[in-house]
Amino acid sequence: MAEAENENIYGLPPDELVGPYPDAKQFSPLVPGALDLAEAAPGSLNGLTMLAPPGTLERRYALAQALRALAPRAKLVALAPKDKGGSRIAGDLKRLGCVFEETARRHHRLCVAIGPGEAQAIADALAEGGPRLVAGLGLWSQPGAFSWDRVDPGSALLLAHLPALSGTGADFGCGVGVLARAALSAPGVTGLTLVDVDRRAVAMARRNVVDPRAAFAWADLGKAAVPSGLDFVVMNPPFHEGGIENQALGQSFIARAALALRSGGALWLVANR
Repeated sequence: MAEAENENIYGLPPDELVGPYPDAKQFSPLVPGALDLAEAAPGSLNGLTMLAPPGTLERRYALAQALRALAPRAKLVALAPKDKGGSRIAGDLKRLGCVFEETARRHHRLCVAIGPGEAQAIADALAEGGPRLVAGLGLWSQPGAFSWDRVDPGSALLLAHLPALSGTGADFGCGVGVLARAALSAPGVTGLTLVDVDRRAVAMARRNVVDPRAAFAWADLGKAAVPSGLDFVVMNPPFHEGGIENQALGQSFIARAALALRSGGALWLVANR
């Protein structure tokens, strides 16, 4: 793999497929502190290697942002497991008007594309995958965020049983702010910190939770410092990662909540079956 592509990465592509990238600039919304590909100036990147997202609208949006940001003749290397969107990358690039070559390696599909692509197709993909006010939800959201266009059934169940909370609390894995809005509906709540590993979710939550009692953090709960002395925590933690069950992930959320709560504080959560 040419060095230029690995100077900029999106996600965490397997080393064995694209080579190491220890000093690369990261653009994934799921890596706290990463750069935002949407804010890269047009034609400013000399190459990009992307572990493409599995969701159709999210993947096309990311590919379109990459093509918009790449310099003329710069390469976009896009790959993913065959069963997690990899088999559809070629179709996406064709739809975006790119010249590309496709190979298969280690259960992944890998495409090397050269832009600039077709301007209207790129504009359409950016519009389809960008932030929008979801009519049925009544909230701002974006494809790729958790349960982006509906209330998750687990969150709906927790909402039906959530009491009037009080004191200072947190929403771990806040998504677009569904649980946070319910928590802040109680006048006894004096402060609420919304935390999520997804930059898009935090950005949408900022739009949806317009309350001076709310604070926001783009952070990985497994690594970042958590608030302490809280009266309550609400959450619908993940128990899957990349479509694969990972109970340890949800358990880590519970452990972090235990560290954050004061003695006698309460954790309100829902866990999928």
